[in-house]
Amino acid sequence: MNTPHDTLRIATYNIHKGVQGLGPVRRLEIHNLGHAVEQMDADIVCLQEVRKMHRGEEEYFTRWPEEPQAEFLAPEGYEAVYRTNAYTRHGEHGNALLSRWPVVTHQHEDMSDHRFEQRGLLHVEVRVQERTVHVIVVHLGLIPASRVRQVAQLGRYIEREVPAAAPLVVAGDFNDWGNRIQRAMNAMALVSADTVRCPTYPSRLPLVQLDHVYARGLRPLGLYVPRGKAWGRMSDHLPLIAEFGF
Repeated sequence: MNTPHDTLRIATYNIHKGVQGLGPVRRLEIHNLGHAVEQMDADIVCLQEVRKMHRGEEEYFTRWPEEPQAEFLAPEGYEAVYRTNAYTRHGEHGNALLSRWPVVTHQHEDMSDHRFEQRGLLHVEVRVQERTVHVIVVHLGLIPASRVRQVAQLGRYIEREVPAAAPLVVAGDFNDWGNRIQRAMNAMALVSADTVRCPTYPSRLPLVQLDHVYARGLRPLGLYVPRGKAWGRMSDHLPLIAEFGF
């Protein structure tokens, strides 16, 4: 399944650090996630809750990858970009982007709104068929007021760092159960490719769409969520796949 030359397929996926379950019954899903990412056949994959390293999980799981998760998940021929959002006692995790197109440059901005949640955005410039496309990966906070402030910060960042005429994609886990954030994104001329409701959370019985792909300067073509029992086992979120035309 390959995309036409004038179509850009973008996937966003919160991978829950590659592990599902709690305590002694938790299971390693990072290997299955690797197959899943390849199956999406997306031009660009935006990932949240990606481990760079974790000493405890390395000791617990015999098949814990030697590579950081972003590099491990990247299909052959893709470039992987990762930046840390959160530092914990045993490791660190953050956002990542996998691209089949050349990466021009990338940067990170801290979006932490309070001391209990470490958040950030990852901004990557990708060269797609002689065009530079700006992609921003986000994972917003759990508190509604924090999300409002983080979207306002995102708007300031875009105004400062992204040329007004450049194609722009903003994708990730927005953690929003309503439509307040969607209205704020639309006010920044960022629109979704959704034509139908696409719940992504919780993965086993999806009720709400926490994950979104917004774009500016691209033509929305469609949005869908992969279906099947296997997708419900790999993370607490389902992936979301959007297609845009140039």
